[in-house]
Amino acid sequence: MRHGSGALLSAYLLLSTASAEAAISGVVLSNDATHVTYQFQYSGAPAFLRAYIDVDRNPATGFAQQGIGADYLLENGSLFKHQGTGWSWLSVGTATHTSTGGTAYWKVARADLGETASPNDADLVFQVESPLETSAKATHVYSGGGTGTGTGTTSWYSASTATIANPERGFYHHTQDCDKADFNATTLKGYRETQKITQVICIFYLAEFKNGPISQAQLDRFQRQASAVRSAGLKMIVRFAYTSSTAGDDVPLSRVSSHLDQLAPYLNSNADVISVMQTGLIGAWGEWYYTQNFGNSGTVSQTDWNNRKAVVDKLLASLPASRMVQLRTPKFKRTMYGTTALASAQAFNGSAAARIGHHNDCFLASATDFGTYENTSVEYPYLAAETNFLPMGGETCAFNPPRSDCASALNELGLFHYSYLNTDYEPTVLNGWASGGCRPEIDRRLGYRFSLVSATFPATATRGAAMPVAFEIKNEGWASPFNPRSVELVLRHTTSGAVHRLPLSVDPRRWAPGTTTTVSQGVTLPASLPSGTYALLLNLPDPAASLNTRPEYSIQLANSNVWEASTGFNTLQRSVTVP
Repeated sequence: MRHGSGALLSAYLLLSTASAEAAISGVVLSNDATHVTYQFQYSGAPAFLRAYIDVDRNPATGFAQQGIGADYLLENGSLFKHQGTGWSWLSVGTATHTSTGGTAYWKVARADLGETASPNDADLVFQVESPLETSAKATHVYSGGGTGTGTGTTSWYSASTATIANPERGFYHHTQDCDKADFNATTLKGYRETQKITQVICIFYLAEFKNGPISQAQLDRFQRQASAVRSAGLKMIVRFAYTSSTAGDDVPLSRVSSHLDQLAPYLNSNADVISVMQTGLIGAWGEWYYTQNFGNSGTVSQTDWNNRKAVVDKLLASLPASRMVQLRTPKFKRTMYGTTALASAQAFNGSAAARIGHHNDCFLASATDFGTYENTSVEYPYLAAETNFLPMGGETCAFNPPRSDCASALNELGLFHYSYLNTDYEPTVLNGWASGGCRPEIDRRLGYRFSLVSATFPATATRGAAMPVAFEIKNEGWASPFNPRSVELVLRHTTSGAVHRLPLSVDPRRWAPGTTTTVSQGVTLPASLPSGTYALLLNLPDPAASLNTRPEYSIQLANSNVWEASTGFNTLQRSVTVP
């Protein structure tokens, strides 16, 4: 053990930086009835490798380090027990220790750590020196109790700060009207691969068809747009409208209804690549304000409201139940579907209220976001509650400092659980976010951002029987997924490469932003599963049959060294043996 001035060494060892936490990864904690084992990956060639162990999980006792009170210290192959206060350690023995190939490993007798039957867990912090780098706290929950024979192993994972191209979230591109120019699949693919952008908006004007049916040529164009998006591995936000003029020269309800009858087969057959539908259809730009048929410039009669609601209901009926729509202002939904915000118990139940979200196309443009809000004291808490379970997105439309600056942007993007924003408009606002330093955080946190915290699996499992699965997953984004999403445990034979995808009974739409969710369940292995060793992976694929095996549509976890771009799987860096 390195010696030196106690006060100086103590102060030195307490240093920890964000970059340090990123350098220690792949933490694995395990035990049997008599021993514990600790393992982690590191870079460089440090002279000292340490594990601080808080066996009583009381940060007020022992040596203070990263929120724990370490009762024992492993440094290279030596074991020390904390004495008194500060940096004061007594040598109490040795431990089995190796450090090769960037992997540190210890095996220690549980009795040497003064373990008692309860509690059967410990907090740990790992450290390398030099340079000095310290991990975040990890908790080891022993399998098998104080005297049992369990062999479960817990792995810990390092979060990444990378910008990730995940489906149905993030910035989107809006470069042209969807009814006039076809998408180019190569260009779209470039958005995903080089800009980490996975969505485009398709605003499709029907101005030519105010007096008759939509032509087959334009229906075919919509199909081409969807096919190009699918080919490129993206999704689209869709809106139909009749005019971009403030004259509001749209069409009556009967024409809207007949056009939706024509569009319904195309919406259903391409729902796999539709993230969400903006209601549109009424007024200039489909934003419901300037309109000749549904109550103009905010003067809306009860008949107009009834007709507006009929449009929304018809659009919902024209889409599969798995897809949601969005309204332009909170007032629209509150007037037509009630003023009570959607609650958790009603979320995702297929009702109209559970399928109608919100979009704001003048985000931060004024105190009311150019009429998006009428009474923020009522509408802010309503919208904040609703968007826990419904899609929220939009664009900026006017430079309005200080409201359009970073501080307000970060606050309201989080408060209202934004999943997407336009990367092309409004440029002055967007450039202000870049110069203000918040654009990278917005890139990362729009929508969901899932990262593994820990996972516990047995070393062996029996075919035809339930294998215990437990993992913790954190959502560091501002929202949760709003469309259905599958979760699978994948077993891949390390010799044959055969893949077995086993569904888990869990709904990622319930992994709320700012929370850590524990998933713990038994997964029955197929009775016909061949013997051998299987790598364990986690897969969050799109449930649509057309996209289910395409890696571009699976969710990448925000962890270091887990993503397999070729498969869309996230490796758990673990294996299980089936005898």
